[in-house]
Amino acid sequence: MLGKVFKAYDVRATYPKPLNERLAWRIGYGTAKYLTEQAAELGHDDPMMRHIVVGHDMRKSSPDLSTALKQGIRDFGAHVVDVGLVDTPFIYFAINHLGCCGGVQTTASHNPSNYNGFKISKIAARPVGMPTGLDEIRQCAAMSDRDKIRAADGREEARDLWDAYRKHVHHFLDPAIKNGSRKLKVVIDASNGMAGTMVPKVFADVPGLQIIDINSDNSTGEFVHEPNPLVEANLAELRERVKSEGADVGICFDGDADRCMVVDENADIIGCDHLTAWLAQRFLAKHPGSAIVFDLRSSKSLPEMIAEAGGRPVKSRVGHVFMKQKLADHNAVFGGELSGHFYFRDNFNADSGAIAFACVVSGLAAADGPMSEQVKPARRYRQSGEINFETEDKGLALADLVRAYPDADVDELDGVTLDLGDWWCNVRPSNTEPLLRLNLEGPDEATVDQLVSEVSRYLGKRVGH
Repeated sequence: MLGKVFKAYDVRATYPKPLNERLAWRIGYGTAKYLTEQAAELGHDDPMMRHIVVGHDMRKSSPDLSTALKQGIRDFGAHVVDVGLVDTPFIYFAINHLGCCGGVQTTASHNPSNYNGFKISKIAARPVGMPTGLDEIRQCAAMSDRDKIRAADGREEARDLWDAYRKHVHHFLDPAIKNGSRKLKVVIDASNGMAGTMVPKVFADVPGLQIIDINSDNSTGEFVHEPNPLVEANLAELRERVKSEGADVGICFDGDADRCMVVDENADIIGCDHLTAWLAQRFLAKHPGSAIVFDLRSSKSLPEMIAEAGGRPVKSRVGHVFMKQKLADHNAVFGGELSGHFYFRDNFNADSGAIAFACVVSGLAAADGPMSEQVKPARRYRQSGEINFETEDKGLALADLVRAYPDADVDELDGVTLDLGDWWCNVRPSNTEPLLRLNLEGPDEATVDQLVSEVSRYLGKRVGH
């Protein structure tokens, strides 16, 4: 069963089969062993380095899974700091705020309500994926038998860190928003997820924000719409409400509130690469010459605008493990992914939906003109959006694509990127499905449509079109 629940970056599966409380105990035991041994190997002897932060989201199965996980941690002999019902970025904050050896959030992020899982982080909230510790946790969990171990006496304590978390996020808010000298009307779609808890605790009573919330009730653990803001259909209610309320901006969070999507005052969806390009200007004004990290699917306008603002554009593979490492390697002040993850140096290089929201409203408060005008300079080119293709032999398809364009500059950082000057495309294999994912950009819509049709011949059967 363990092989079915461990993924590339986290633990995730349907509940109660294959993921259940029995497996949760084993995962807790393996996590405690890995995190405490990692801390010891790094020479950390602070008593807090045997403490692990644990939180959970609002899914029906989360309390029971979290309880079993905590018991596994305690039976190993590590100590639990339970921070309760929180968004995933809260865990990253708590690990650093308390100086713990790591943390675990019980969540299935944007998946449907019958899913659940665990996102695991180590010291300083560094990500744990298959190449960075998750495989070791899996192996330890596989060898752990609750009936055969001699349980240790790890302790558990509950901590309420919401005041400290609120202060941390508010460091990213513009003074004009905090003191109310600039007022914005904002529609927030919490997707019936953890933003329904986080937004009122962190942003209630901020003088400059008039918040109109929709889908904020997360008490049932069910979703009115899928809690995935990347799917355009899931933004329909937000877009309608932005228009009817005459709001300045709209925000939709995913299930665990580590990602968000933004729509402008016209209810047009803003691509996260375009949003990153705009936000980067503000960070570079405060930190001249800094590096900004972006994922390789992003529009060419993003590195162009970073360079034009005097910054250093740094391209990364897709995924939080790679993005966070790039931020650390280059001391980058900020980073953004097409998926709606935004990363901040002053947030331990971690992503945060709450801080991304704070930065969006702060940037808008300090700007002249509406949201649509702010991102307009980034819309220099036309994009295909991500298109999926089914193919039996992903490697062969990529090789055929490269051979078809002998004049292209080829980059194999993540899948294959072909750059032919006036247009480029990236094709990445899925980690979990027999799919290739295409992103293509060109000078105009007609050219992009033509090139998508041309490139598609090499990639298999188009899905969802």
